[in-house]
Amino acid sequence: MTALALRAATAVRAPAGPGPGEDDPALLAYFTDLLAPFGQKPDQDLYRGGAHLHHRDLVDLLLTDRTVAAARPDLAIVTHALPDLAPFTATAPYLTARLGGRATNFALTEQGLAAPFTALRIAAAYQKAGQATEVAIAVLEQTTLPTAHPVAPLTDSAALLVLRADAGPGPRFVGAHCTDHAGRALTARLDGPGADGTLLVLGPDVTDDIPDHPAVHRTAPGSYCTSLWLELAHHWQDWHRTHRRVVLCDTDPRTGRTHLAVFADGEE
Repeated sequence: MTALALRAATAVRAPAGPGPGEDDPALLAYFTDLLAPFGQKPDQDLYRGGAHLHHRDLVDLLLTDRTVAAARPDLAIVTHALPDLAPFTATAPYLTARLGGRATNFALTEQGLAAPFTALRIAAAYQKAGQATEVAIAVLEQTTLPTAHPVAPLTDSAALLVLRADAGPGPRFVGAHCTDHAGRALTARLDGPGADGTLLVLGPDVTDDIPDHPAVHRTAPGSYCTSLWLELAHHWQDWHRTHRRVVLCDTDPRTGRTHLAVFADGEE
C-alpha cells in the first residue's frame, strides 16, 4: 500500500498581530479562576503585550499559500501545545471548512511538542485503514498568555503539511516514535547503508550525545511545538532533492522525552 507522502507545506513565523483591544472582563475572570488553584494571578501586562493572534488567524495566514489552500483532505488534524488566545474555540472544523468541508477533523493538545508526531501516526493509521488518502496537519503556536511559559521566549508561528497517498515522487512518512535518549535513537537511524543519504534535523533542545554526522540541520530557538515543522515546511523540497532520508528529532525540555519522525524517498 502506498504510504503518505508530503505534497505541500507552508509556514509563518512572527506575523504581525492586531495587538490588544479593550480588556475583556469575562476573559480576565476566566484566567483568574483558572490560575487561582495554582497560587497565581494573570499577568495583565504580559497579556496586553502579546500579538493577540487567534489560532484561526494563524490558519488564515497559512492558507494564503495557494498550493496548500487547494488541498481537499479527508482528514484534518490541528495540533498545538499552547492554548488558543480565547478559550472554548474549535479550530479544526474551521480548517476543514476552509479546505473543502469534507474532512474528519479534530485537535491534539496536552502533549507538549509531541502532538505533531502523534498526528502523523494517526494520519498513517487512517490511511492504512482506507479512511484517508489526503491529510492536512496544522501545527499552531500563539504566545499571548497571561502567564510566562517555561520555554520562553517564544514567538507566534505555525506550519501546515499536506500529505497524500499516491505514487508520485516525494518524501514519504515512514514512522514516528518517542524515546528517552536522543543520541542512541539517532545513532540507530544512522546504522546501515542509508546513513550517507540521511539528514538529521534537530530541535533546539536536542543535546544528548549527538552522533558525529556530516548532514545536520539545527533549528533556531524561539519556538516550542512548531520548530521542526517550520523548517520542514520551508526546506522539504530542497531536502528531498539532496537527501534520501530526513530524520526530524526534538526533545521536550519540560519532560526530557525525545520524539522522532522519519521521511524517506520510497518506503523503508
